[in-house]
Amino acid sequence: MTNQSYPLGATPVPGGTRFAVRSTAEQVELCLFEGSDERRIAMSRDGDIWTATVPGTDHLYGYRAYGEYDPTRNLWFDPAKLLVDPYALELDRPFVQSPRLARYGEDTADLVPRARVVAPLTTTPALPLFRPGGLIYELNVRGFTMRHPAIPPEQRGTLAALAHPAVLDHLRKLGVAAVELMPITAAIDERHLPPLGLRNAWGYNPVVPTALCPERVPGGVAELVATIAALREAGIGVILDLVFNHMGESDVQGGTLSFRGLEPDVYARTDDGTLINDAGTGNTLDASRPSVRAMILDSLRHFARAGVDGFRFDLAPVLARGPGFDAQAPIFAEIASDPILSTRIMIAEPWDIGPGGYQLGAFPEHWLEWNDKYRDQVRRFWRGDGRSGDLATRIAGSADVFVGPSSRSVNFVAAHDGFTLADLAAYATRHNHANGEDNRDGHGDEVSWNHGIEGPTDDPAIRNAREASVRAMLATLFLSRGTPMLTAGDEFGRSQKGNNNGYAQDNDTTWLDWENRDAALENFVAQLSAFRCETPLDWTDWLGGAEWRTLPGDPMGPDDWNGEGFALHLPLGDDSLILRFDRARGVAAVRGSAIRS
Repeated sequence: MTNQSYPLGATPVPGGTRFAVRSTAEQVELCLFEGSDERRIAMSRDGDIWTATVPGTDHLYGYRAYGEYDPTRNLWFDPAKLLVDPYALELDRPFVQSPRLARYGEDTADLVPRARVVAPLTTTPALPLFRPGGLIYELNVRGFTMRHPAIPPEQRGTLAALAHPAVLDHLRKLGVAAVELMPITAAIDERHLPPLGLRNAWGYNPVVPTALCPERVPGGVAELVATIAALREAGIGVILDLVFNHMGESDVQGGTLSFRGLEPDVYARTDDGTLINDAGTGNTLDASRPSVRAMILDSLRHFARAGVDGFRFDLAPVLARGPGFDAQAPIFAEIASDPILSTRIMIAEPWDIGPGGYQLGAFPEHWLEWNDKYRDQVRRFWRGDGRSGDLATRIAGSADVFVGPSSRSVNFVAAHDGFTLADLAAYATRHNHANGEDNRDGHGDEVSWNHGIEGPTDDPAIRNAREASVRAMLATLFLSRGTPMLTAGDEFGRSQKGNNNGYAQDNDTTWLDWENRDAALENFVAQLSAFRCETPLDWTDWLGGAEWRTLPGDPMGPDDWNGEGFALHLPLGDDSLILRFDRARGVAAVRGSAIRS
């Protein structure tokens, strides 16, 4: 190995562009493209870093790597495969799934995107706008505006659409502190989707970590910077949902697109050479390798310089595996000591499917964490089979999990993965037949209920009961200690018709229906958010002085925690805030006027 004194990727330098890529191949070629014409340039080697400098900066490029091909020994070098730069920032086209990507000796230059040379961002980013306790609004960039009537058709489904006045007005109405963008980096469909006529709608299958999706962000880095700036001007921060647990090259049957053809050791393996699959997607990045951690941190710095407030890490325990989860893993110290990254907000999805993969509460003390215990126990209480004591623990910031004065809990009742909020109260079972997997995919045992009839109904009593359940869960979310997260569309009743795994539905199933939204529910959410923002209370730290009482007002006894609810009295200067959680009547916050679900 070598300690190169220059950055990896394509970097404009005086008189041209320097290309640098890490590879364990015997020879690497830089491939420059003009239309379909390809020019190959042999690169020079310094340890495991290959470099070449060429005149000009307006280049589309890729790599080809030569060496031994023996997958049984983790050797995948095939010069017929055009390889994407792991440090690419922009691509000229989307990835296309094809069996040819995995066939040795078949050229893929017509399939694989070329990277575009982009000058690296060098600015020092402003401090984040977002602060824990503020409302996080999770959204899918494409599905969010594909059906928005105010967005010009040519802009729908793109990042730039988030800067449209109609979108900004909606976000401000809801009191959004930060949008959390589901992946906007370039991803590839899973192999089984194209034969079914389906596409990956979520983007959690990237090929390289930093290259922006040409469909979601057609304007590249400039569009990213401009959109973030517009959101910040409106007082709204940006959190990126990033995938550093695996790459879209999948298992040994998958395609050779980038890492596999350059440096296959980035993927974790057992002693006998078998790919480790702690992400459930065919491979797992090996963050115990310094080069992998360096790549992750370089990616984070790039997005931070674009103005991003923070990051949500998909299947975050993978970051700290070596192979078992280590709460003292090097990457945590490296992030904490970095002058840029140490100022960003870090959010973990604290579970994966590997051994010991459930790590809620185990991340560093300055990280926020998605809290599935909050999700499930809030649902159970309002479904009717949950204990008051469990609900109290969750609305108190899950103090049994997050020790300290400020709760690190990201509270949510529904997210992109699982039933929508409206579907939680309308479907007792999943309805994923459109995904082409015989309804076997998605969570088979979600905490949901249908009030007696599965799916849509005209029965007014059932419709009213469902609406009451949804409003109770929303009120609970906004009145809980911690950081609330709402998924886009849940504020106005979005439904996926019982599909609790909409990843493969890039269509009306996951595209928000703006014209038929529930305006009354939307206004109720705006009222809740305004109440939370206007109440002079530290919503991440209100345990001190809290009094728990029965609904009639008596001190809680041991048996009362199994009852139908409670009242929480919080000191508020010379006043007090009374939060009533009553399973029979919903939720009310009492301070001058009431907000009732």
